[in-house]
Amino acid sequence: MFLIFAMAVVGVAAADIAVAQAPESAQPTGLPLPRFVSLRSEEVNMRTGPGVRYAVDWVYKRKNMPVEVIAEFGTWRKIRDIQGTQGWIHQSLLSNSRWVSITGQTRTLRRRADAQSPAVARLEPGVNAQVLECPEENGWCRIAASGNDGWMRRVEFWGVYPREAIK
Repeated sequence: MFLIFAMAVVGVAAADIAVAQAPESAQPTGLPLPRFVSLRSEEVNMRTGPGVRYAVDWVYKRKNMPVEVIAEFGTWRKIRDIQGTQGWIHQSLLSNSRWVSITGQTRTLRRRADAQSPAVARLEPGVNAQVLECPEENGWCRIAASGNDGWMRRVEFWGVYPREAIK
């Protein structure tokens, strides 16, 4: 009896190792890795592995929070959040809608992509804002948060790559 239990445990552990190693090379969607997406729901479970049999490691309670997809395995996406935490989320709980999270200190949303432009609003760290556009060339993005839209430098938020163009 003990031998059967031990073999079952070893078999599960070997399967877990194989799954844990496979995702880095598996790209079911063909989309670029890494890439930013956002959470689709108010409550999203992040798991320790790509499947419902894996333990829930973290529960996100913030719709539209940006996360970075760093690997794919079937219908599961390995993500990294703004704090560097990594885990697996089912693709149905992710959206391609682009959002960013304000970082550092209170930031100024401006009328134009210019540091001297008048302020539209001040956004606190942790506020999520929707990306409206990010020209590749100027280091600024137009974002919308709390009923205001304006321009902010890319270095003041997390969720867009340095030279990424979003239209």
